[in-house]
Amino acid sequence: MAKPLVAIVGRPNVGKSTFFNKLCGKRISIVDDSPGVTRDRIYADAEWCGHNFRIVDTGGIDIKSDDVFQDAIRSQVDIAIDFADVIVFVVDGREGLTQVDEEVAEILRKTNKKVILVVNKLDNFEVEKTYEFYSLGFGDPFPISCEQAKGLGEVLDEIVSSLDKVDENDTDDAIKIAIVGRPNVGKSSLTNKILGFERAVVSDVMGTTRDATTTEFTYNKNKYAVIDTAGLRRQRSYDKQSVEGYSVIRSMEAIERADVVLIVFDATQGITEQDVRIAGYVNDKGKPSVIVINKWDLVDKNTYTMNEFDKNLKDELSFMSYFKSIYVSAVTGQRLSSVIELAKSAYDNSSKKIPTGKLNELLGEAILSNEPPYRNGKKLKINYITQKSSNPPTFLLFCNDASLMHFSYLRYLENRFRQAIDFSGTPITFITRSKGDNN
Repeated sequence: MAKPLVAIVGRPNVGKSTFFNKLCGKRISIVDDSPGVTRDRIYADAEWCGHNFRIVDTGGIDIKSDDVFQDAIRSQVDIAIDFADVIVFVVDGREGLTQVDEEVAEILRKTNKKVILVVNKLDNFEVEKTYEFYSLGFGDPFPISCEQAKGLGEVLDEIVSSLDKVDENDTDDAIKIAIVGRPNVGKSSLTNKILGFERAVVSDVMGTTRDATTTEFTYNKNKYAVIDTAGLRRQRSYDKQSVEGYSVIRSMEAIERADVVLIVFDATQGITEQDVRIAGYVNDKGKPSVIVINKWDLVDKNTYTMNEFDKNLKDELSFMSYFKSIYVSAVTGQRLSSVIELAKSAYDNSSKKIPTGKLNELLGEAILSNEPPYRNGKKLKINYITQKSSNPPTFLLFCNDASLMHFSYLRYLENRFRQAIDFSGTPITFITRSKGDNN
């Protein structure tokens, strides 16, 4: 699952970066007494009482500042706020309520998001210094001292409590489909055609979609939530602190959150290195997927064109030979009616739970056909198999010595199991355990 996002905002020099570092357990942001040191968003993972989330630190907002970077800072903060599930608004208890605080509060009130008000620099916990901040309209302020790490636990409790409420509104009962690919391959057009209305802005300009937008719909009595994402460029092509860099991170999170992924290729450009890299990322995350070759209507075709493209796909995606593929046109609607059906099939295959008896029957047949080879003078003996989990299907092989298992024999077993059970569209995983290993 993708981690929820907590944005830390406020005017310059109120201690946002110190707060960020304390929450993350290490110095990540530069801490300095000069306003404006943090000019870009900086993000890191955090955990509290078993809850995992991502924190983003932002530059200080000063509406009236003549700092040449203020427009860029405000843009960065706006993006962080847009993406955030919960906002932590930090103010300075020593200096008291300022006009800039009130202006920042006005910005935050318009978001309709959960805002946690934190009054920093109260080293002696002078609660009376929080009273004037009630006028900002965000409920009870939390008095803290970042320098002395006082009051942070109460703020973290409030953060995870607020995130729990956000999670309650998640589309858990819908099959979540992420649509990913390079910029300008037609992801938004595909989304719009699937939904039957203009949900995403469609443009020929690269990078139009910067957020990962989610829309629910029903098809053949099944509930789905389609997630349209920003185009994924190669890492060296973007600055991680830029708008695009941040969008790429959200796209990767969308893949983690998804139940099944549509990986969109541009038929007019063939199979690119970045297409393969994106498919590899989806495979590494264990997600079922469908390769959607879009813009097929624009390709000059003959009798062998699709067969040649299929062959190239098998060669380039040999690491995920299980893939399903379909040739479509998001503009004309060609074959789009089959895309959701293929996605549902891949998801169903990933969700399969195979009876232990059938698994061991298949294992016995595979061993009879091709016994495990000797390694270092020792013979591997596989005693038993059971399914550990699904999504993706994961199986435990109990052996006399797991170190004797060779990857080539695991690949052989995977091929045998795929021949017997339809796991098309999804990766499957075999984990080898030695006798007596309970981990």
